[in-house]
Amino acid sequence: MSVATEEESMTFGESAWDLTKVVGAALLIAVIIRSLLFQPFNIPSGSMMGTLLIGDYLFVSKFTYGYSRYSLPLGFIPFSGRIMGDEPERGDVVVFKLPSDNSTDYIKRVIGLPGDRIQMRGGVLHINDTAVDRNRVEDFPYELPSGDIRYVPQYRETLPNGVEYNTLDSIPSGPVDNTGIYVVPEGHLFMMGDNRDNSSDSRVPTGVGFVPMENVVGRAELKFFSTDGTAGLLEFWRWPSATRWGRLLDGVD
Repeated sequence: MSVATEEESMTFGESAWDLTKVVGAALLIAVIIRSLLFQPFNIPSGSMMGTLLIGDYLFVSKFTYGYSRYSLPLGFIPFSGRIMGDEPERGDVVVFKLPSDNSTDYIKRVIGLPGDRIQMRGGVLHINDTAVDRNRVEDFPYELPSGDIRYVPQYRETLPNGVEYNTLDSIPSGPVDNTGIYVVPEGHLFMMGDNRDNSSDSRVPTGVGFVPMENVVGRAELKFFSTDGTAGLLEFWRWPSATRWGRLLDGVD
């Protein structure tokens, strides 16, 4: 039976402490990056289909719009409003805290800025009483749970600032295709999903309503992973077929 010498014990202790410091530093860096720079999110619903799919994983930049109590971890910093950064621009895809509980994460597109007049008329978006340019493009192929493919009418919208994106119109004359006029209050945003007939957004006052600026978490920047849901977490042999390879490292427009 061998016994470690004092020198060997010290070496082991120093190595363990060095490893602890490295791991601790790595964890600290990861916390800082997630809290202040980039945070990962996944898409659990189809409200942004046309742009984002269920199973997409995103990096959201938290520094772009500065910081509020709701964009920082646990929302425990007791200050109101936002500090640093710029305000969201029309057309940005944004993660925000649901105003009704200030905790649930939602992702939608910024359509209306403070003072804007927003209205839907016959499925056509109007901003400040002017119709947004909307052109029919190739139908969107949507896979049903049965495996069948349904083709949904798809349109290319162009906002007044030139931002372009696709929207889906699956239900002609849907319940939110014709609305009253929404006047966006100061310090708030009007958010809409790109899957227009399947999105609870600012058109539904009891669902989302106007979103306070301080509820904004960050801007969606990059799809870093995407899965179609056919592989479980431990079914690694199915990962290659379940991964949507064409959506990896793709920007969010």
